[in-house]
Parts: sequence; structure tokens; C-alpha cells
Amino acid sequence: MDAIEKMLLKQTADLEGIPHGAYNIRANGALESRSTTANIDIVTKEDKPGIDIIIKPGTKNESMHIPVIISKSGLKDLVYNDFYIGEDCDVTIIAGCGIHNCGDQESRHDGIHSFHIGRNSKVKYIEKHYAAGDGTGGNIMNPTTIIELEEGAYMEMETTQIKGIDSTKRDTKAVVAAGATLIIKEKLMTHGTQFAETNFVVDLNGEDSSTNVISRSVAKDQSKQIFLAKINGNNRCAGHSECDAIIMDEASVSAIPEIVANSVEASLIHEAAIGKIAGEQLTKLMTLGLTEAEAEEQIINGFLK
Repeated sequence: MDAIEKMLLKQTADLEGIPHGAYNIRANGALESRSTTANIDIVTKEDKPGIDIIIKPGTKNESMHIPVIISKSGLKDLVYNDFYIGEDCDVTIIAGCGIHNCGDQESRHDGIHSFHIGRNSKVKYIEKHYAAGDGTGGNIMNPTTIIELEEGAYMEMETTQIKGIDSTKRDTKAVVAAGATLIIKEKLMTHGTQFAETNFVVDLNGEDSSTNVISRSVAKDQSKQIFLAKINGNNRCAGHSECDAIIMDEASVSAIPEIVANSVEASLIHEAAIGKIAGEQLTKLMTLGLTEAEAEEQIINGFLK
């Protein structure tokens, strides 16, 4: 790998080099390198681009990395990744995509990830998106995540997009069975004329199923954000969605939380708040010697932490 590709790996997957354990690194639309373990197998799909990840039942305390990096301007990459996680597992999956575009053509990655999580398994899924480069071509990422949680399963999904993505549409759909829990945490920042749309739809189908959908975002300059979170309570269940956004300059933020109770035993809550940085927060930090710009950065970093 060259220096740019190594930088993208660091930004998207916190990797200084080739990781230990199972991994699949995709670079510029092709397989760069791969490793499997006794409990985690990775198989190339034969009918379309992408991979199948098969994790054996009972796999504990293992992690895997599946980053995608693009350093060629004008490349449009599409992958379908399916995760088959057996019963009684406890694993961490680190994904993400990084683009370095120094040309005048659009670079784009669309990733469709489907999770089939077995009974009583626990999964932590981390996905980071990042783009850089001094070209004029756009950087586009459209991640789609489809989640099926079987009885008693637990999934925590952390998604982060902080820099460089000109346009993104982020779709997540989940079906949650009895006693299962889905936690979603999104961190997002846009600037310039960037556009970001996020759509979460969660069906709480089983008894005592639950979800908590939390979004923190910052919109700067003339950027635009749209956030939609829909929770369908179809049984005795508990659902909560929360969207907090800081708006700056001439940006636009739209938050559309929706809860639908299809059972008298569904307990659902939604919250949404959009506002500017409070003047007293800036003043307090500036009295400590920070400039206004430094104070704003400190507040934003703390908000998105």
C-alpha cells in the first residue's frame, strides 16, 4: 500500500497496518488482502460484488476489519456484504470507507450490509466514513444497513461521518425479535455545500424488544441535513429516538422523528432539538484564552464525542 492508502486505513479503521485476526481490505474496487480465522470465514460472492462473512456459533471476544479505500478519481464502487452470525457470539466488526480524490471526476462507494444475528448473540458494529484530496470531483457515499435480530440478540451500531463527504444517503432498516435490543449512535458533521440524509426504520416485532436511536450532528456553512427516525412498536416493547443538532452559518437541518404504536403495550418516545451554540458557552471558553474559532471547535468536539 502507498502512503495515501495507509492514511485512509488509519482514518476509517484505526489501522496502522495489516490487522491481526480476520479482515478483508478492498482497495479501488478489488480485493487487496484477506485473512480468516478458525471461527470467522470470509467468502467472495459469485453472483455480485461483495463478500459473505460467516461467524461460527459460540465465537467470543473476536473482531474483524472490513475497510474499503478508494484513491482513484472517477471510481464507482458497489458492494454487497452479508454477515451470518451464529448463536451465542460476542464479536466486534469494524467497517468504514475512505476516499482520496485528487481529480475532477466523482468518486463513489455504495455499500449494502445485511446482518443476520443469531439468538443471544452480541455484536458491536463500527462504521466510519472519511474523504480528502484536493481535487474538484465529488465524494459520494451511500451506505445501506439491513439488520435482523433474533431472540435475545443485541447489536450496537456506531456510525461516524465527520469530514469530506459531499453527498450521502444513509439508510438503515431493522427487525427486532423478542427480547432483542438495537442501539444506534450516529455522529455527523457537514460543511460547505455538503448534503446528508439519514433514514432509520426499526420494527419492534417481538415481546420485550427495544431500541434506542441517537443522532448528534453539526451543520456548518451552506450544508443541508435531513434526519428521519421511524420506530414501529408492534408488540410489548420500548423504543426511543433522539436527534440533537447544532446549526451554524447558513446551514439547514430537518429532523423528522416518527413513532407508531401498533400495540397498546408499546412504549415509545421521540425527542428532537436543533439550535445554535449558546453565547455563554463561547464567552466562558474565550475567557480562558481561546479565540472564538477555537472555542467553537472545543464545543463541537465535545458535542460529537
